[in-house]
Amino acid sequence: MIKKCLFPAAGYGTRFLPATKAMPKEMLPIVNKPLIQYGVEEAMSAGIFTMAIVTGRGKRSIEDHFDISYELEHQIKGTKKEDYLADVRDIIDKCTFSYTRQVEMNGLGHAILTGETLIGNEPFAVLLADDLCEGSGGVGVLEQMVKIYEKYRCSIVAIEEVERDEVDKYGVIEGKEIEDGIYMISSMVEKPSIEEAPTNLAVIGRYILTPDIFSILQNTKPGKNGEIQITDALLEQCKKGMVLGYKFKGKRYDCGSIDGFIEATNVFYKKQNQSSSSEPKK
Repeated sequence: MIKKCLFPAAGYGTRFLPATKAMPKEMLPIVNKPLIQYGVEEAMSAGIFTMAIVTGRGKRSIEDHFDISYELEHQIKGTKKEDYLADVRDIIDKCTFSYTRQVEMNGLGHAILTGETLIGNEPFAVLLADDLCEGSGGVGVLEQMVKIYEKYRCSIVAIEEVERDEVDKYGVIEGKEIEDGIYMISSMVEKPSIEEAPTNLAVIGRYILTPDIFSILQNTKPGKNGEIQITDALLEQCKKGMVLGYKFKGKRYDCGSIDGFIEATNVFYKKQNQSSSSEPKK
């Protein structure tokens, strides 16, 4: 039912300067795989194979990554190194990629609105690659959310509990729990102070949105920091219908921060080593 996943990928990644001066933050590697590839693989595990990517200046390497490199593949053909490209070749074979540019950085809401031309009039997922998520029991976060969408047919945001002194970094929801981990949202606040925050349930970079969000975004005035915020548009959706918050099962790594990036790198490196050591020796 959810066939397309939108990746807003036009931001500058200033917290990682100077590394991101000429390199997209979405291409920063966790061990040997770029962040955006983890996101694409999560979307695929949810049954989504059409990827719509909103890029900006200096982001061409994202397009190149999800394309065939004939010269490189010719050089490593017949060697053990050929296996290193197996995962990304599988992605290229199974998925369709389309791109559009966000000319002006004007908030996540504006980035999503820019992607309307790639999505059309259908429900879709949104994935922020710098929120690297591991689903519980091998079930990805987007896959969990797609199952909830199949039941409720409304917009859904992934949420998690954060420390009170961190609420000013997120959109924060207020709502009533209608099922285990599923909240009917009554209010949302973008980056509130500790005093303004209704709860400590913060929105993270996974959404399923119904297509009416585009018309709402077109009429959404700039909010926090003078940007068009998806939080404000979702609050308007709450008033007209229903928006759910889902406390997902799994672990999120905030790879938009250096601490979270290093934590994810260490965890995934250990897992990769454990996986390699458990493989039978040839």
